[in-house]
Amino acid sequence: MSEPVDFETLVANRRSTRGYKKDPVSLELMNEIIAVAQRAPSSMNTQPWNFHVITGDPLERIREGNTERMLAGASVDREIKMSDHGYQGIHRDRQVEIAVQLFEAMGIERHDKERRQDWVMRGFRQFDAPVSVVVTLDAELADDTVAHFDCGAATYGLVLSATNKGLGCVINGQGIMQSSVVREFANIPEDEVIMTCVAMGWPDDEFVANHVVSRRAPNEDVASFVGFDD
Repeated sequence: MSEPVDFETLVANRRSTRGYKKDPVSLELMNEIIAVAQRAPSSMNTQPWNFHVITGDPLERIREGNTERMLAGASVDREIKMSDHGYQGIHRDRQVEIAVQLFEAMGIERHDKERRQDWVMRGFRQFDAPVSVVVTLDAELADDTVAHFDCGAATYGLVLSATNKGLGCVINGQGIMQSSVVREFANIPEDEVIMTCVAMGWPDDEFVANHVVSRRAPNEDVASFVGFDD
């Protein structure tokens, strides 16, 4: 386990980890990580989130179900609302940019359909990580956008907490693409909505995609400052 670092270094060094060692992650460590994530802020202290931590045979069954259904051409089965037309404009540009970075790092050529397909399947398998944390929202708040915001804050807290313990993580929407499979094998109650999942484990430093650094827009593109003296 690596030594804890200061906050700015932690945030700057966080990566989306897509390759993992097979070493298990202990229940004790996961409890420590969840306890930190639980300190995320929420509206009126409502704490609308839940964390379902999955490993072993149940996670393998989720991987298999996700993969089999997607390869068979099943429709997307998520419980959260998605855009009808996908990402457009600058958001699509950013999506393509990180894909190009990853494929270049992995040496996957544009015409190599087999390796590109294998990369997609890795996402449905949650990148073969030894742990998956499925983040859910209390169903009574399913249409409450503020609660969605709170759930996102808790998920980021989860990722930073795990990173601080030396684990790698990737927030992975593909892992819940077949949410009914996830719900079945993770024993998720009916009064919770599956929001996303986080693949987690000890990072494989030899997996070159783990070293890809996604680019961020400069402050002037995303922030405005009002009322400050020149």
